[in-house]
Amino acid sequence: MRAEITTLTDEIKQSLELLRRRLDWDKSEKELAELNAKAEDPHLWDNPEEAQGLMQKRTALENQMNAVGAIQTELDDLLGLAEMAEEEGDVASLDEAQTMITDLHVRAQKAEIEALLSGEADANDCFVEIHPGAGGTESNDWASMLLRMYTRWAQQAGYKVEVIEEQPGEEAGIKSATIQVKGHNAYGWLKTESGVHRLVRISPYDSNARRHTSFASVWVYPVVDDQIDIEVNESDCRVDTFRASGAGGQHVNTTDSAVRITHNPTGIVVQCQNERSQHKNRATAWNMLRARLYELELQKREEAASAQAASKTDIGWGHQIRSYVLQPYQLVKDTRTAVEHTDPDAVLGGDIDGFMSAALAQRVGGEAS
Repeated sequence: MRAEITTLTDEIKQSLELLRRRLDWDKSEKELAELNAKAEDPHLWDNPEEAQGLMQKRTALENQMNAVGAIQTELDDLLGLAEMAEEEGDVASLDEAQTMITDLHVRAQKAEIEALLSGEADANDCFVEIHPGAGGTESNDWASMLLRMYTRWAQQAGYKVEVIEEQPGEEAGIKSATIQVKGHNAYGWLKTESGVHRLVRISPYDSNARRHTSFASVWVYPVVDDQIDIEVNESDCRVDTFRASGAGGQHVNTTDSAVRITHNPTGIVVQCQNERSQHKNRATAWNMLRARLYELELQKREEAASAQAASKTDIGWGHQIRSYVLQPYQLVKDTRTAVEHTDPDAVLGGDIDGFMSAALAQRVGGEAS
């Protein structure tokens, strides 16, 4: 059989073996059987919250196991097709089998990474905050480029994106923005994007066409489930209302409906302006604050918490997690994993799976790939 097919097949088998080990296959089979038995209990929904949690756990485990089984079955079928094509000298069918095995290899690698998403809030929706560093229009424009990058990535991945707040820059770009990414494992995938991002390019705002370096910070935190109890003392918070500014269209606010909440003990500030109703914006802002406080608790439990906190202390030199160089050469490089991409346009268009996968693998103690 072709060497390419053999190599891909071996790597898919390695991914399947790793997935079975991470799932602790025998234990997972027993656990799924127990969950299925509980799901059939006619009294299960007497406690809706407990029932919902059980059904979510069952669905997640069942999906993980089914994904492994589906990859194994498809691999067996494709290998049979490849062997038959090779015996009959059918080059076209062999080419088709190789293409399909290549696609299966990509799916197996993604499933392998998703198996790492077992953190307490990894399956949740998430908020993504973007703030420009010093530098005025240059940094504001860079922040808007990052906003577009994450929006496109989310849409390409099948997630829904909702703009929570967006403050436009005076000349271009944004002063700040917060989006909510909705979908299974949204936080798990995006959580490693928190940190400072650095851009090097010839400035379109510089009449002398000089090269500029700009910075912007990204902060990702999970949407808190209703089942997670986060207490917030309202006396510790300052609530401000203001008139939201925008470029026009459906997001124009004609009243002081935007809401900003400052949590005095931690210094956390959240704001929401996407609704015309101050009541709705206030409710969303409180949910965002609970999510931020929950993310702080998650950080304390992680070994990398101190490094993450350091990365957020200054939006500038020495703190970036990734550099995007457009001139004098073209390269995007992650400073944590050393993963590189030579097509910045593709990256800024949402092609960031490789960076996230490597950072996630490194974060749980594996090697970046």
